[in-house]
Amino acid sequence: MNQFTTEIVDALVKKQDITEVFRSHLEMAMNTLLKTELTKFLDYEKYDRAGFTQATPIMGLIRARFT
Repeated sequence: MNQFTTEIVDALVKKQDITEVFRSHLEMAMNTLLKTELTKFLDYEKYDRAGFTQATPIMGLIRARFT
């Protein structure tokens, strides 16, 4: 069982409302998805051969000007 399943079973055994379990796990999943999408959109993980990150298009212009 994973964390989500364990928390749901625990809440059901204790006869608690499982809405908070769903809400917290949905929030974590959405935050992870948004972080991944933002990272991909901004190209934070790509590196050029010189080892500089290409965080924004302006970084390419700066490197082109000084190389």
